[in-house]
Amino acid sequence: MRVGLIGLGKMGGNMRERLRRGGVEVVGLDRNKEISDAVDEADLVAKLDGPRVIWLMVPIQAVTPVIETLRPLLSPGDIVIDGGNSKWTHDAKHAAYLAEAGIEFLDAGTSGGVWGLENGYALMVGGPESVVATAMPVFEALKPEGEFGFVHAGSHGAGHFAKMVHNGIEYGLMQAYAEGWELLEASDIVTNVPEIFESWREGTVIRSWLLDLMVLALQDDPHLDEIEGYAEDSGEGRWTVNAAVDMGVPVPTIAASLFARFVSRQEDSPAMKMVAAMRNQFGGHAVQVSKD
Repeated sequence: MRVGLIGLGKMGGNMRERLRRGGVEVVGLDRNKEISDAVDEADLVAKLDGPRVIWLMVPIQAVTPVIETLRPLLSPGDIVIDGGNSKWTHDAKHAAYLAEAGIEFLDAGTSGGVWGLENGYALMVGGPESVVATAMPVFEALKPEGEFGFVHAGSHGAGHFAKMVHNGIEYGLMQAYAEGWELLEASDIVTNVPEIFESWREGTVIRSWLLDLMVLALQDDPHLDEIEGYAEDSGEGRWTVNAAVDMGVPVPTIAASLFARFVSRQEDSPAMKMVAAMRNQFGGHAVQVSKD
């Protein structure tokens, strides 16, 4: 099978490599022509056999323009997959726009960050079951080995909605870990904080991959002296809280963790040092270097 992949950034580039390792041929396209396999969208489409599958891994601002460029180049039965962090409310509109030309659409919430090449990507997919079945060789190559890591979440928008909630939960988990770390750091009687977190990696109910990443961050910088307590939000935390308000669902923990990131931009917060460190570990997100 051969697929097109548009967007070869931190995640897209690793996804191309994982697909190739999984036996899927990839024609990649990026603004950086040095890493591209095609000159432009027309060249990429010409290098694929029908029914074509084209995966978009581009920023939310670029999704609609890329889809508009692709539609006249594609044929009925071709499939466009939006695997980026797009807003779920956009998916039905993109599906309807492509359907006018007989082109299928799937939304694929994709999690795995910079570790996805090694560990695989968790995939949450929205769209018709028959279209999902056609694209399954792509999903199988990207997902982690074993029975978990892939779900057909529902109709158009379900994949990105699930990924949005996933990221909202991630906000809350990170905030809880970070606040616990700050409390331990402030204690007069605890002298081995990094070792405490390392000891929790087995046998406790709070063990997780995020905890493993905390340990890695503390190995690099035991007191996080080298970074500022400033953490950005990627947008999906805001979408989660907004959706909860619209649906009348209480999400106090997720909301508080989002607002904590806003606080981090007003003053140097110790807990936000850990949130920033974890975001850097799992997603390669930039940190602000301490001025001290």
